Amino acid sequence: MKDRVNQDIGAKGLLRDWADINWKLVKKRVRNLRQRIYRASQQGEWKKVRSLMKLMLRSYSNLLLAVRRVTQENQGKQTPGVDNEVALDPKDRVHLTNKMRKLTPWKAKPTKRIYIPKSNGKRRPLGIPTIQNRVAQAIVKNALEPYWEPHFEPNSFGFRPGRSCHDAIAQVWLRCNNKTADTWILDADIKGAFDNISHKYVLNAIGKAPGRELIKQWLKAGYVENEIFKATESGTPQGGIISPLLANIALNGLEEYLNQFTEKRYYDRKPGSKGTGKASLIRKRYGYIRYADDFIITAQSREEIEAIVPKVREWLKERGLELNENKTKICKTEKGFNFLGFHVIRHGKCLTFPEKEKVLAFLRELRQWLKTNKETTPEMVVRYLNPRLRGFANYYRFGASKRVFSYIDYQVWKMLWRWSTRKHPKKKLWWIMGKYFKPYRNRSKVFTAIVKDRRGKLTPMSVISIADIPIERHVKVKGNASPDDSSLKEYWDKRRTKYGKSYWSKGTKLRKVAENQGWKCPICAEHLLNGEDLHTHHKIKISEGGDDGVKNLVHLHKACHLQLHKKERRLDA
Repeated sequence: MKDRVNQDIGAKGLLRDWADINWKLVKKRVRNLRQRIYRASQQGEWKKVRSLMKLMLRSYSNLLLAVRRVTQENQGKQTPGVDNEVALDPKDRVHLTNKMRKLTPWKAKPTKRIYIPKSNGKRRPLGIPTIQNRVAQAIVKNALEPYWEPHFEPNSFGFRPGRSCHDAIAQVWLRCNNKTADTWILDADIKGAFDNISHKYVLNAIGKAPGRELIKQWLKAGYVENEIFKATESGTPQGGIISPLLANIALNGLEEYLNQFTEKRYYDRKPGSKGTGKASLIRKRYGYIRYADDFIITAQSREEIEAIVPKVREWLKERGLELNENKTKICKTEKGFNFLGFHVIRHGKCLTFPEKEKVLAFLRELRQWLKTNKETTPEMVVRYLNPRLRGFANYYRFGASKRVFSYIDYQVWKMLWRWSTRKHPKKKLWWIMGKYFKPYRNRSKVFTAIVKDRRGKLTPMSVISIADIPIERHVKVKGNASPDDSSLKEYWDKRRTKYGKSYWSKGTKLRKVAENQGWKCPICAEHLLNGEDLHTHHKIKISEGGDDGVKNLVHLHKACHLQLHKKERRLDA
């Protein structure tokens, strides 16, 4: 097999300019290779899988896409490893790309150990690889992930393309909502999953797949903390691009193991149906939903749950893991349990509410910011609050959250009133109300900042009401569906477009812009809602007489937007 990506820009010689890359072609070639690997793996054509994976590893388009993801799209792009290198400038990305082409074979360096705070007051250890190792991991992941996707379980949702925690919550709702629903839950948590995964098990599971030796190097590379090197005998570092995939490989198989426990049930036949006597049905005793290292097992009795716990412990032990006894508990659905930020409880039917602790923590964060920013402007207050309120609502709008949203709106209004009175302690209350709280649409007293737009015109900017955001039922991804399955292209386009229609409300200007461009990014031709951050671009600049009308706007992925401006600046020069 030959890799036709050598016809791409810079493939034969050195890359000269990051803005010259044809991302539409790059993404198409990587996508096609992923789909071919997926199809061959699904059909059990292992020789073809190996050839295609080798092709992906040396693909120039895959290298370009890996550099883009590491240096432009990932949240940790500004965090250096032990090499103290980042690539935030186009020239640095060009240099990194040309440097990576000469690194054969790659040699793994230790990760840099840093800590981030957890919600319970403890700290989570992260291992940050060097920028070259991160790029190499992104390259290997693009080869290994489509190979494993056909073999992952249908109710595994964490860190997989096209799947989210809302799919996991929807599966919980399906399992606990019908008349014969499971009423007992094992809410399980694995103790230090990423830190304790057995290297031997992961490498045996990967087998002799191309890239195995690189993965072994990354697992054994160790980490540096306070300039002291420490070896790693187990675990995969949180912070590595390939680590979530390796964790999914290690934890794959528990659902299949649970499915072997079945029971035969008898029920009365419907009137007019064929046959005599009672009908029978083979039913699986246990339900299973996993997101990363958090999972729940459902059953219809406490005895069934208690019987499966020792078996789950033995299954995890083979992978070097064990249950966290402090966080693992057995409970009844009528009493409720927390999962992925939602409180799931059954009262006749299954309901999913925002978890109380998450709501209170969110409000504490907003109060703390307002207390420490007493002298800031009303405009900055609105610009701080609106994205956070909208992000919170977008996560919880798929549950029974209307009452919670109204409560948050009320608490935010009280916070803003206190902020306003502290800012003007000598002013009358009616003066403060008139200055900051104005009528807006159907609301009478909304915190509003009067700001100048790009043309110098005064315009109001108000704090949003998340109670106005409609509540929707999330439709779970079907079965083993994967974006790498070329036969499901129409399904994934429709699914992403449906998400986009809830992302931008009906009738809004931004929704019309997305519809006008067919929900595609014109630079890379990928769907707008593919997981990348978005930016709304003016075709004709405001400084050159452009307006904010629908015809002058276009949605772009952030990385594509930066490339467009780079080209424009080069043409202007």
